[in-house]
Amino acid sequence: MTRVIVKIPATSANLGPGFDTLGMALSFYDQYEAEVISSGLEIKIVGEGEADIPTDESNLIFSTLKLVFDRMGKTLPPLRITCHNNIPHGRGMGSSGAAVTGGIMLAAGLLQPEIVLTEQQLLDFATEIEGHPDNVAPALFGGLTIAWKDETGPHHKKLSVHRGISPLVLVPPNQMSTKLARSLQPESVPHTDAVFNVSRSALLVAALTQSPELTFAATEDRLHQNYRASAMPETSRLIEELRAKGHPAVVSGAGPSVLVLEDDPAKRAEAIKFVEREFSTWKALPLAVDFKGASVERQSGSGV
Repeated sequence: MTRVIVKIPATSANLGPGFDTLGMALSFYDQYEAEVISSGLEIKIVGEGEADIPTDESNLIFSTLKLVFDRMGKTLPPLRITCHNNIPHGRGMGSSGAAVTGGIMLAAGLLQPEIVLTEQQLLDFATEIEGHPDNVAPALFGGLTIAWKDETGPHHKKLSVHRGISPLVLVPPNQMSTKLARSLQPESVPHTDAVFNVSRSALLVAALTQSPELTFAATEDRLHQNYRASAMPETSRLIEELRAKGHPAVVSGAGPSVLVLEDDPAKRAEAIKFVEREFSTWKALPLAVDFKGASVERQSGSGV
């Protein structure tokens, strides 16, 4: 029997000024397994979301997997799917993007060696299901990604992050709906704010790849964080207090988690101590940048 195991990194999108464009893969993972069985569908959830994630055909990983098989003109075999979920749900760490990416990579593993999906096909499928590529691109390919769409579809450019960057994710106990966060965005913004974010986004790419000492200035934003602040006041207060102390803190994705892109491990330790003292219900995750992205292992009944 064929068995496929995939490992998918958490991600943080936007990174401050790079709204719907920049994303980064982090060293925090979900692992999903799909095994061909004799009949039926079995789905087991372990960890995050085990009490409320559906275990029928409406499950996001399964529905994604099935869509890929359907598009490739193949019949999906009976499966046992096991999800080991570590990425917090509704916290701005790319949990839905990880599920979509996981379903696609499980499909890719099951289709091999008869069909080998290209990087572009992987991104096309993921963007179609997720709606935008800023989270799924780093989940698929790792590192720092710039993602965009044009008339031919979604695209990405992967960049290597400077080894001096020490990411820290601060996770609150409460969730935040991405749909709600997006509903708070205005349809238009002042020209000066648009120019401001263009400059900071360009600077952020330079800071993350070449000059980490510039991350504080590069993480300023006027396009989305202030508009969403009313929906997550504690997140907004934490960011304000961290930035007042010189820490390059931003909303992680749609929130309510906070991403701190430190350029010094000692500064990261200071930020952790501050949060443990002043925001004791929050969880601090000192992480690294994941440079590899999604990985796939395919096994057969007689071994690897």
